[in-house]
Amino acid sequence: MTNERPHILVTGSTRGIGAAILETLDGRAVVMGHGSADADLSDPAGAERLWETALQRLDGRIDVLINNAGVFEPVAVDAPLDDWHAGWARTMQINLQASADLCRRAILHWRERGCGGRIVNIASRAAYRGDSPAHWHYAASKAGMVGMTKSIARGFAAEGILAFAVCPGFTMTGMAEDYLASRGGDKLLADIPLGRVADPAEVANAATYLALDAPASMTGAVIDINGASFVR
Repeated sequence: MTNERPHILVTGSTRGIGAAILETLDGRAVVMGHGSADADLSDPAGAERLWETALQRLDGRIDVLINNAGVFEPVAVDAPLDDWHAGWARTMQINLQASADLCRRAILHWRERGCGGRIVNIASRAAYRGDSPAHWHYAASKAGMVGMTKSIARGFAAEGILAFAVCPGFTMTGMAEDYLASRGGDKLLADIPLGRVADPAEVANAATYLALDAPASMTGAVIDINGASFVR
């Protein structure tokens, strides 16, 4: 990246972790935040449209990609097969495929410009620990994000392209609040040694550090933010 303020695309920035990332980056970068009005990432063509829109808004230069957009939607193991397939397909498309498509465009963009860049993927504790019986697909999508991040780090470091992941546990976003309420919040909190879920600003601080300040030798790193509810 140059000495100019970096240009950053943040997906899923209308609430929760994404909104906190925008706030943390304020004044330190030129940022385009993404919401569903910009592009629907459940559409297989949505990531391509988002990238082109971001290039236009960011004057043809994107230095950092932060993939935060995601869904956390249950599908029961005994659901009708069509519903089961639809639930898996939607989650994989939004959480993993769209992120992969954006990572691909970022890498090609940096190669074309002859420069490096940074990718920060917001994954989940579920990538390592798994999730509830109704959220296999969510855990699988986030494990895919971690594997993708490590592959990018190993494959493109020599070109100055760095990749990192953040794996939050429960974070006090709208999604987490709904889930805590539906699953019995006190019982779930008892599984977190810290005694509370993370604040979005804590995740945002880690993502911002990786996007702007982390040393190049950290490429491939995964940062856990889960109150010691899962350690590895």
